[in-house]
Amino acid sequence: MLALYHQFIYQPLLNLLVWGYNSLPGHDIGIVIIVLTSLVRLALAPTMHKQIKSQHAMTRLQPKLDELKEKHKDDKEAHAKAMMELYKEHKVNPLSSCLPLLIQLPILIALYQVFQTALHGNLTGLYHSVYNPGTINPYFLGLVNLAKPSYVFAVLAGALQFWQARMMMAKQKGKSTDPTAKAIQMQTTYLLPVFSIFIALRLPAGLPLYWVVTTLFAIGQQYYIMKQHTPEISDKSTVIDV
Repeated sequence: MLALYHQFIYQPLLNLLVWGYNSLPGHDIGIVIIVLTSLVRLALAPTMHKQIKSQHAMTRLQPKLDELKEKHKDDKEAHAKAMMELYKEHKVNPLSSCLPLLIQLPILIALYQVFQTALHGNLTGLYHSVYNPGTINPYFLGLVNLAKPSYVFAVLAGALQFWQARMMMAKQKGKSTDPTAKAIQMQTTYLLPVFSIFIALRLPAGLPLYWVVTTLFAIGQQYYIMKQHTPEISDKSTVIDV
């Protein structure tokens, strides 16, 4: 399995990165990272669209799920049945985001590894048709060394992650009363961006740059879905009784 991952995911992405570095004017690895990340995100756009749409629908449905949990707190079977009816009523599949995530994850991990190894001069695995430049100039626009940590990109990556989480919260109808859901929401909105900054400060700046680009794409898709494609979950609809 690891050999297949290396041959069909990691190695093609590495070669695309080096080919782009050799081909684009200026040989700026930062521009190459932005272009390659954008191309991958565009290729994954349909699966990302499904995942974000499902997450948004679940977020909007959360207050009604809280009501069901309180109503059937002493009857797990009735609670489960009522949830399934609620999902059916609003045409929401709570598992619909799992498959897109499984498709995206190996590609996103491979991008992460490619940027990390290439910025440290490890270009093992190039095809014969791709010229090996020996080393890659790590400077982005001649200013930022992407092979070393950058406070600017680390903070920017965390700030964009916070913005994305706040966008989702802003569209939620009502407030969740479930302590677990509230804790998860708090962690996603506030703690996760801070943790991301903490991690990014210890990584080559090329990786936070990748996070910035991919989060911007996610924010754009999320905004489009929230404005155009997510069906409204009416506040007036009744909670399913069983």
